Amino acid sequence: MNKKILTAATFALFASAAHAQSSVTLYGLIDAGISYVNNSKTASGSDHLFKYDDGVAQGSRWGLRGTEDLGGGLKALFVLENGFNSGTGAAGQGGAMFGRQAFVGLSQNNIGSLTFGRQYTFSTDFLGANYSTGGQTVAGNYAYHINDIDQLTSSRINNSAKFTSANFSGLTFGGMYGFSNQAGAFAGAPAVGTTAGSSRAYSFGLNYANGPFGIGAAYTDISYPGQATPAMSTTVSNIVTGTVRDLRSFGVGARYAIGPATLWALYTNTRLEATTGSATTFAAYEAGAKYAITPAITAGAGYTYMHLSNANKGHWNQVDLSAAYALSKRTDVYVLGIYQIASGNNNGTPLQAQIGSSTSYFGTSGTSDNQLAFRLGLRHKF
Repeated sequence: MNKKILTAATFALFASAAHAQSSVTLYGLIDAGISYVNNSKTASGSDHLFKYDDGVAQGSRWGLRGTEDLGGGLKALFVLENGFNSGTGAAGQGGAMFGRQAFVGLSQNNIGSLTFGRQYTFSTDFLGANYSTGGQTVAGNYAYHINDIDQLTSSRINNSAKFTSANFSGLTFGGMYGFSNQAGAFAGAPAVGTTAGSSRAYSFGLNYANGPFGIGAAYTDISYPGQATPAMSTTVSNIVTGTVRDLRSFGVGARYAIGPATLWALYTNTRLEATTGSATTFAAYEAGAKYAITPAITAGAGYTYMHLSNANKGHWNQVDLSAAYALSKRTDVYVLGIYQIASGNNNGTPLQAQIGSSTSYFGTSGTSDNQLAFRLGLRHKF
């Protein structure tokens, strides 16, 4: 009897130890609210729009993340993350079950991690999250640049292998490659006997953050972004017509914290090459600030100038103002207002104002050279 008790206790001890060395976490976020915009595109022209809008400050999501300690500083890890619309319950990212992220990999202390799956580029990881008004304030997806053309918030790459370094005294870096998974098109060029290319991508990034100061840079190159499944949100009807053969985006950003205030600046340059016709260059210059008025109240402001050149000519100026009140560590309410004005033309057609990183917010674009948007939102994290 004593031997049986001892054996049972030993197995229980090992089971507890094994359980302590691994973990799985359920997490998520729901962002919902009411938005208003003038000069919104409709079937008959332009009109004011009041709408229930989801995922503005941050996209609504739920996910699972886990780690397993393999010993010697080596860990196995995974992330499965689903995006959804809280107003309809529909899955986001083209209906993919885990369209936001889905990857597995290994990490080693003092070296970094190697992961495989559907993952963000370093334009999103380093620039969008750290040095943009959309990443630093609740203006979120309304403040990111038109259709996320420079890949700051929704640049997810299928079939990718990604290395992200450990933190070396504030310095992190990495590189990734997304496979086309099409025979004869390793580099993303059209396969033999076809005219349509396959989507392949690569991205590199470097970031330094130490104390109040941070600076980062990233480069992302995506061939045939419209061929990805779900398709990448790179189509900007006001800027490029036809199929995009290659998208190349480079950016550099910096931020500095002074007591309760944080200042940031960001520059991105994106070149879009169409399958036919001339290339188009889209540059964005952004600066912003946020201030913690109290531990619970934070106000933010941002200004962005976007410039279109080469095949087409155009300019957009945008101002973002926002404020958030934290009801708790996990729940906040917020208000924001955004104004954008456009000038220039696309092959003789006047450019229109187009607020937001997604065409789903206010239609493809407005029918005017200016747009004004307001929002009242509620965000809860779990």
